[in-house]
Amino acid sequence: MTSPDGLPSLRDVIRAHDLAAKKELGQNFLLDLNLTSKIARLAGDLANSDILEVGPGPGGLTRGLLMEGARRVVAVEKDRRCIAALEEVGAHYPGRLTVIEGDALQLDPLQHLTPPIRIAANLPYNVGTELLTRWLTPAVWPPFWTSMTLMFQKEVALRITAKVGDDHYGRLAILCQWRTDPKIVMHLPPEAFTPAPKVHSAVVHLKALPEPRFPADAAVLNRVVAQAFGQRRKMLRSSLKPLGDVEALLESVGIKPTSRAEEIPLEQFCALARAFAARG
Repeated sequence: MTSPDGLPSLRDVIRAHDLAAKKELGQNFLLDLNLTSKIARLAGDLANSDILEVGPGPGGLTRGLLMEGARRVVAVEKDRRCIAALEEVGAHYPGRLTVIEGDALQLDPLQHLTPPIRIAANLPYNVGTELLTRWLTPAVWPPFWTSMTLMFQKEVALRITAKVGDDHYGRLAILCQWRTDPKIVMHLPPEAFTPAPKVHSAVVHLKALPEPRFPADAAVLNRVVAQAFGQRRKMLRSSLKPLGDVEALLESVGIKPTSRAEEIPLEQFCALARAFAARG
C-alpha cells in the first residue's frame, strides 16, 4: 500500500523494518501522513529553510516536512533500527534529507544545517523538556533557529503557554515567554499514536523574538525564577531568602514580599532579576 508521497504506508514501513516502539526511548509513532503534513504546515513556510528534526522514528513527520516543501531536513535518530527506513525516505527525496544516527543531547547538528533554520519534531517524551530548555538558553540570542514546532504531552504544552495565576504557570512558562511567542496550535488524542500513550498531546509553535521581551541577565533571571518556584506555595520573602535579604529588593520593584511566585508576571520577574544583578 502506497501513500500520498508514493512511499509505502508507515504501518508497512514499521512492519518491514520491525520497528515496534520502545518505551525506554519514549517512542510513540504518529502514522497518519495527513496529520504529519498538517504539523509541517503549522511550522510555517518551509521552502527556504533547513529543518532540524529530532526523533523521527520511522519518518512520519519527516515525510510530512518533505511533502510540504522543506528545503532540507536534518533528522537525528538515536534508534539504529529506524535508520534504514529513513534512508529509504532520503532516496525518495534526493539531496533533501540527511540522517544522523546519535543522541540529540550529545550531538551538534549545526554543522549540517544552513540558515534560516527551523526546528520541527515529535520529541521523545523522555527528553523533550530538556531539549527545549537547551534550545531556549543558548550563549547568545537570537538563537540559531527562527521557530520551533514541537509535539509534547499536553501537560507540558500547558506549562509552556500558561499565564500568570494559572496552575501551570512556572519556570517553563517564564523561560519560553521571555524569549519566544509560544502558542498551542494543535491537539492530538492518544489514539492518533502507535502505541497510544496514556496522555493527550499538543503541538506548540514557538517563534523566536529578536530580543528578550524584557531586559534581564539570563543566568540571574533563571536563578531567581528557579528559587521562587522551587517552593511555589511559600511567600516570596521566604522562598527567595537563600538569595539574601530580599524584602527591600522586592518592594523596590513593586512586588509585595507576601506574594507567591505564581502571582508575579514575567515583566516583574525581569525587573527583580535586574535588581539582583545591580545589587551584585
